[in-house]
Amino acid sequence: MAKWGKGDPRWIVEERADATNVNNWHWTERDATNWSSDKLKELLLAVRVENEDGSCEVTEVSKVEGEASINNRKGKLIFFYEWNLKMTWTGTAKSGVKYKGTVEISNLSDENDMDDLDVTVSLGKDEPETDLTALMKKEGAKKIRETLGMYMDALRTEFTQGMILPTINDLSKDAGAQAAPKVDKYQVTTELSNAASKTSAGVKIPTCRFILKDHFPAPPEEIYRVFVTQELVQGFTHSAAVVDAEKGGKFKLLEGNVTGEFLELVPEQKIAMKWRFKTWPTEHYANITIHFVDQSGETELKVDCKGVPVNEEDRTKDGWKRYYFEGIKQTFGYGARLY
Repeated sequence: MAKWGKGDPRWIVEERADATNVNNWHWTERDATNWSSDKLKELLLAVRVENEDGSCEVTEVSKVEGEASINNRKGKLIFFYEWNLKMTWTGTAKSGVKYKGTVEISNLSDENDMDDLDVTVSLGKDEPETDLTALMKKEGAKKIRETLGMYMDALRTEFTQGMILPTINDLSKDAGAQAAPKVDKYQVTTELSNAASKTSAGVKIPTCRFILKDHFPAPPEEIYRVFVTQELVQGFTHSAAVVDAEKGGKFKLLEGNVTGEFLELVPEQKIAMKWRFKTWPTEHYANITIHFVDQSGETELKVDCKGVPVNEEDRTKDGWKRYYFEGIKQTFGYGARLY
């Protein structure tokens, strides 16, 4: 446990490493400044635009001043960043003549929308006038805004990998990711559907229904929140995700390999959704209902899957057990199996 006062930054670091913080109830912070500086340089140095007059590219990032950090409060990630940037752009006309100028950004922060970002493009003091300046002010500035958007996306996904992983499970993550779950760990029932499913192309495919059950040592409201909070979904899938948790809202996770739509959400009780693997027949979705059953402060998770293609049954079961059940347990410390 920490021996320093709460005002000492070492207390934050010690608390983050405390294995008793398995459910992330404490406020923890991660400094993203150095990572952000490197990422901004890497992304901005790839900026390049061209038209009939020639091409322009960022050739140097001379100033990256500011800071970035991420706070984790009860599983919710809060982002802070503020940057002043200066870079050199080099233009090459169709004739081969080169020009140089600068780009300055003084207000890249979590408090400003991208539309409000000031991207100031100027030509070098001793450089002759060129139409490439206009190219850089219009298309170059647009490209830079897109690039800074990529930085913010990476900050929210790439840098946060492992931020809500409990220390107690660090040694089991790699082993758990490589080994398939044992079938006898779960209660599974399966039945073939009486009617085949018809895809948008008019081809009927045989489908099945099965039910998966597992238990989590946490109340239903906590487990429900894991399924509907985008930052938490990104945590247990270890990849970027989109989760619009409302009726008719879409979701996409595991690099787009799983997509669907929420049909019904009853907090702490039930989630109904259309759900599909990317490789399934076009526009074919299974109907999946997750029931959160309170058992004296613990949760029995019952997943009822209908309309799963018969030839995808085993893969779908394994996917739910590995990427959902075991992923949640390993990430949030709910007693994951050590393979």
